[in-house]
Amino acid sequence: MSSQKKIHFEISERKILLRVFDVVFVIVSLHFVNYFFNFYYLDISVDNFYWTIVLGLYINILGTVFEMYNLQVASNQFQIIRSIVLTATTTALFYLLTPIFTPLLPLNRIQILYFFLAIFVGLLLWRMFYQAFLASHRFEKKAILICDHEQIKELVAGLESMDPHYRIVAYLNSDAYESEEFTYNGVQHIRIEELNKFIGANSVSEIVIASQKTEGITVPLYNELLHLLESGFTIREYSQLYELMTHRIPIQHLGKDFYKYFPFSRSNQNKLYLWIVKILETLLSLVGLSIGLIILPFIIVGNFLGNKGQLFYKQTRIGKNGNPFEIYKFRTMVKNAENNGAVFASSNDARVTPFGKLLRKSRIDEIPQFINILKGDMGLIGPRPERPFFVNELAAIMPFYETRHIIKPGLTGWAQVNYAYGETMDHSLIKLQYDLYYIKHRSVFLDINILVKTFSAVLFYRGQ
Repeated sequence: MSSQKKIHFEISERKILLRVFDVVFVIVSLHFVNYFFNFYYLDISVDNFYWTIVLGLYINILGTVFEMYNLQVASNQFQIIRSIVLTATTTALFYLLTPIFTPLLPLNRIQILYFFLAIFVGLLLWRMFYQAFLASHRFEKKAILICDHEQIKELVAGLESMDPHYRIVAYLNSDAYESEEFTYNGVQHIRIEELNKFIGANSVSEIVIASQKTEGITVPLYNELLHLLESGFTIREYSQLYELMTHRIPIQHLGKDFYKYFPFSRSNQNKLYLWIVKILETLLSLVGLSIGLIILPFIIVGNFLGNKGQLFYKQTRIGKNGNPFEIYKFRTMVKNAENNGAVFASSNDARVTPFGKLLRKSRIDEIPQFINILKGDMGLIGPRPERPFFVNELAAIMPFYETRHIIKPGLTGWAQVNYAYGETMDHSLIKLQYDLYYIKHRSVFLDINILVKTFSAVLFYRGQ
């Protein structure tokens, strides 16, 4: 086997690269503007490095809000240009309008234009370079799957959908009772005796073991894997890789040893963390309700004209420890929307009125839930509370579903900012995977990440 490996970047490495060079290119761009156009507003130098640090923080924070560090967006030319325009505009505005942390306003308006153009051009040049070279196939990561025959389609789709630079190039069938061979979407079948040669010829970076049948790891295969491991080759377990790449818990691939992969976060019992969260939830709820009171007259008029029903809507949901509570929302559906029984809401639900769709997309319909947070029924962040009918139905067919209830349900959550509607059982399974990931990894950092993504969803009008 050749020891040479093709260069590739992990997901975390790509995101760090994007963040660092966003700032570097903007600083270089400001230097050019300063040199050629006598730009006096921000002279990047050792003497005023503090202002440069603030600019870097603004770019990274606002870039996160506008999805500059989403790898799918970063690889799409149209989407990244939109994000660059929004990030450059808001960064320039925030920087100019916060003179406590930044230089005083420039003396003339042309300096403001130079400042905006320097940020925009710096970001644009770097991201075009990234798409042309670093996001191309020459830097993709190649892997081989060891899995059962019937798993190949699901496993390949699950991994490649989350990282556009990760590619499964071959699989080794670990089903000892299945001899059929087939090629799926360019993923070819290889035999044990071909493994070493294939790795060297195709610049494979790692092997991923996803077999759920221990008898499939035969003695010849075990010895071959042991030899590769001893030579320094990377061999990973699918469940851990899936969790790392997708930020979901692959519960459909966890067997009787699930406890190895699903320890609860210590934050769930951390008194200091829970105390800080409670204070922030109270403050943000009061702010949210104040905003709700300001826009309430417009909602009343819109509801009267568009919904023609009661303004507020109550519904029983399941909360922490399986206890039911009444959730509050602004009405978004027609009267008697569920005369024929409870059904999942969908992305183009005919029961939602035009005004209700506006409320849902902007998430204004959820403002009354700040009352639930103040009452203690809900938290700001957590799994979305579900109705008893669906809880009973989903818990009967999905392992770990009721694990969602060990913490308070939330106004927003990890599933909500990463996935859309749960219209089917399969969709509900994916949302459950996200919820369990949050419970496992709950932390201040993850909470901040969810809040930023929620803000981004509101700005891009992607409410449910």
